[in-house]
Amino acid sequence: MRKKHGIIMALLCMLMFVLTACGGGDKAATAPAEKDTLIVADGASPKTLDPRATNDNVSARVMVQIYDTLVEQDENTQIQPGLAESWEQADDVTTIFHLRKGVKFHNGEELKASDVKFSLDAMKASPQTSEIIEPLKEVVVLDDYTVKVVTEFPFAPILNHLAHPTASIVNEKAVKEAGESYGQHPVGTGPFKFVDWQSGDRVTLEANEEYYKGASPIKHLIFKNVVEITNRTIGLETGEIDIAYDIEGLDKLKIAEDPKLNLVEDLDLSMVYLGFNLKKAPFDNIKVRQAIAYAIDQQPIIDTAFQGAAFPANSIIGPKIFAHSDKGIKYQQNLEKAKALLAEAGYRDGFKTEIWINDNPTRRDIAVILQDQLKQVGIDVEVKTLEWGAYLDGTARGDHQMFILGWGTVTADPDYGINNLVSTKTVGAAGNRSFYSNPKVDELLQKGRSTIDPEARKAIYEEIQVILQEDLPMYYIVYPKKTVGMQKYIEGFKFNPAGHHRIYGVSFKAE
Repeated sequence: MRKKHGIIMALLCMLMFVLTACGGGDKAATAPAEKDTLIVADGASPKTLDPRATNDNVSARVMVQIYDTLVEQDENTQIQPGLAESWEQADDVTTIFHLRKGVKFHNGEELKASDVKFSLDAMKASPQTSEIIEPLKEVVVLDDYTVKVVTEFPFAPILNHLAHPTASIVNEKAVKEAGESYGQHPVGTGPFKFVDWQSGDRVTLEANEEYYKGASPIKHLIFKNVVEITNRTIGLETGEIDIAYDIEGLDKLKIAEDPKLNLVEDLDLSMVYLGFNLKKAPFDNIKVRQAIAYAIDQQPIIDTAFQGAAFPANSIIGPKIFAHSDKGIKYQQNLEKAKALLAEAGYRDGFKTEIWINDNPTRRDIAVILQDQLKQVGIDVEVKTLEWGAYLDGTARGDHQMFILGWGTVTADPDYGINNLVSTKTVGAAGNRSFYSNPKVDELLQKGRSTIDPEARKAIYEEIQVILQEDLPMYYIVYPKKTVGMQKYIEGFKFNPAGHHRIYGVSFKAE
């Protein structure tokens, strides 16, 4: 039966590819001549639009339209100039950035080196973002357009981290004037300016006509919260939505078959995992975590929740990320072994627990499959769904038992992909929601980030990945492909493997 299902899935994938490829050349698909508003549908609302106050993907997808960073990553994760038109490495710990002149914030203030210092100092001071730039020692203003960034030690991925959305440059005057409400009134230098935020519904932006790269042809941009994937698909079909993020399951086939729509799909930099709260029994017992790992079969999750568009994960970082290794323990479903481990841990009759998810259909499907698989070894799981903000806050506090979440290594460097999820320094809101702490791993993480030689770094991160598979602070489920659906009249969209798709450069194919 599985073989037949696999053949069907392969044929569907081929069909989607052919339809997408052929659809791209459809010259008849045009937007109304008067259309100047682009509507993007995502599965949740931003938590805040203050880059110092959060590190979640939904918020970042809006913030990258509003802000710029010193340097940028292109769609191939290569570093490009941003607000800094050039830079040089003065020594092992010092980078000097030369800012573009004449760049204006949305409030009319000119970008100065003092804004860069204010932004990076604030990032370092925030518990939500400090670990991303933890090696930062000081930021020195040399003149209005020159800034010196000094790290505590040679920090190999410094440019990758400064391209992260949380390193966006904010205007010091605007932040101080807005105070605690700044997250609802953001001011950046980016291609779109903030207009309005209707909580739980939409964020409205408009083109920044003074953008240093040139004004966007898209004059109005709306990010709309559409939780259900099916409703995002329906919105595309009716023309109410122009671009829809994170299309999954059978909805992908609907879009691929629709002659008015295009489908863009690629493996990104993320990993989906089942996290354990190591502060709470029985998850503080390694044998319980191992039992759960041996109770899980990834393939039904891939086939059902992802409709085949994912790969089984075996490491905390995926194959597109430098230093990925699959040398750790490979957990294959073995129900008898799982039961034996539970008995050794003192849970011969199993136990009751919860899996937390946010309001995400795919994570709901994953949770239901895990619920069924864990029941086979005596673990009775209740699936609890929370609103995104409450989910992030609750898992940061440690209120949960198990949880399903994803992590995108948006810098494409293992320091970020591993450090935030497992470092003792990042427990809670900074990313380590498993509350895992291992001095050996902390030591290796520090060594990895301060080692410049690529081969030496690769060996260090390989050792970390092996240890994590033994300690199991989380169970890695899949490396998913990410899919974006859009109208065929959309031109210039570039899939960003970090998940922060930039709308700048997108235009409508007019009548």
